[in-house]
Order: sequence, then C-alpha cells, then structure tokens
Amino acid sequence: METMTTHIRFLGMAGYEIVSPTHRILIDPFLTGNPSAPMSHEDVEKPDVILVTHAAYDHLGDAPAIAKRTGAPVVCGGDVKAVLLEHGIPHTQIQPTVWGIVVEVGGVIVRPVESHHWSQTQLQNGQYVSGVPMGFIIEPEPGMRIYHCGDTAIFGDMKLIRQLYQPTIGLMGCANGQELLRRAQFPGKLLTGEMSPREAGLASEFLGLKLAIASHYLNLQDETELREVTEFIAAVHEFDTSGTRKAISMEPGEVLELHSDQFV
Repeated sequence: METMTTHIRFLGMAGYEIVSPTHRILIDPFLTGNPSAPMSHEDVEKPDVILVTHAAYDHLGDAPAIAKRTGAPVVCGGDVKAVLLEHGIPHTQIQPTVWGIVVEVGGVIVRPVESHHWSQTQLQNGQYVSGVPMGFIIEPEPGMRIYHCGDTAIFGDMKLIRQLYQPTIGLMGCANGQELLRRAQFPGKLLTGEMSPREAGLASEFLGLKLAIASHYLNLQDETELREVTEFIAAVHEFDTSGTRKAISMEPGEVLELHSDQFV
C-alpha cells in the first residue's frame, strides 16, 4: 500500500484543521476570541467540510463566518443549524445529523457518535435552542480513523465505539482553557473539564487508540493547563494494556505529520 500523509493542525481548544492527500476538514474552528489562535478565520483555506460538535461558543466558534465566506458545507446538530441559518447560511449548505446517522459531505464520510454533554445556545431573538452534542469519527486516509470527542464525560460505551469503529487517533479533551474560565461569570470554581486528565487517559484505553492527543486547552505556558495535559499523558500510559499506545500534546498552531503506514 502506498504511504500517504495527513497533517493535523491544532487551532487551540478543540479546533483542528486536518489535511489529507484528498481532503481538508475543519473541526470546531474557535478562532475569534481565542487568545492562542494561530490565525484568523479570514486566513482559513476553504475546507471540503466543516464539522461542529455542539453549539458552545468555544466549539461553534467561527464556523458561520467561514461557511459564509467559503461556501463550505457544515455537518452539525439541529441547534447549530438554527444558528447558521440566522447567519445567512443557506439550508442547502447544512447537513444536520445526530448519533448513528452517517453522512458523506464534501467527499468526506462523517460518523457522528455519542457524547455525554449538552448543546445549547441563544439565538439573536433571545430564544434558547438545544440540540444533541456529538463526537465525530472521520477517516482522512485508509486505516487512519480520527475520533474527535467534542466535549464529553467518560462513558462505558466508548468500548462499543472501539469494537465497531476502531479509531486509531483520538483528540481527547482533558483540560480547560484557563483564560476562558477567567472570563466566565459563574459562582464557584470549575475543577475539571468534561473529562479529568485521568478519565481521558482511561477513555483512550476504552477506545483502543494507537495515538492519544491531548485536547481542549489554550496555552501550555499556563501552569494549570500544563499540569492537566501532563497528567493526561501519564494516565494514558498508566491505563495502556497494549504497551504501545502513544500520547502527545500540541502547541496551538503546531502541525503534526502522520503517515498511513503507522496505523495499518
């Protein structure tokens, strides 16, 4: 089999641009308001498809602006569709979906999978809309199956995702962007993200990943974020029953080069 190459660019928080020999895929492009964003939304090249896991501002991000400027199709839940429509994105450019409804958009096969979270946002008229949050599995090249968890708590049926779909790479939320927490106007203190570092490490075992990539943070110069990511990498190795699982973190803007023969 001919060796192929896929590049994953980390955009900060849970944002990624994935470029394979045949496709350009954009996931959760939160750039405006992201203090670690490596580019503005105007600089994003036209993707074949934009995937939005849920309506939280740090995931929906600049998807409406990028879709409007480039004409790229969007795969999302029903509440995100409502937001896109009020931004003037035509319904013919939007593919709503939910867990289990696999779609092919822009030549990319997108498999939505379960997420234990919520998805809610407020429309311009003040109405709140809710939808179903998702994770996504995509295969940018044969044998390389990337799982983006969106925002999710750990759940036992990650083992079922492993059994059915065999993801090889996981973009695993394990931390919180501290600058975003400082902006929030909520009582008390948020102690973990949707998964703690240790839970995300165990989730990587449930999923049977070959490569677990830390996600959902902004700045590894922040002491708290660095600690959470470091704990995640240690937990990945602690729970690894294969003895071969790799775990890494990326700086915002960093591009990871992966080859298909690493995952056969």
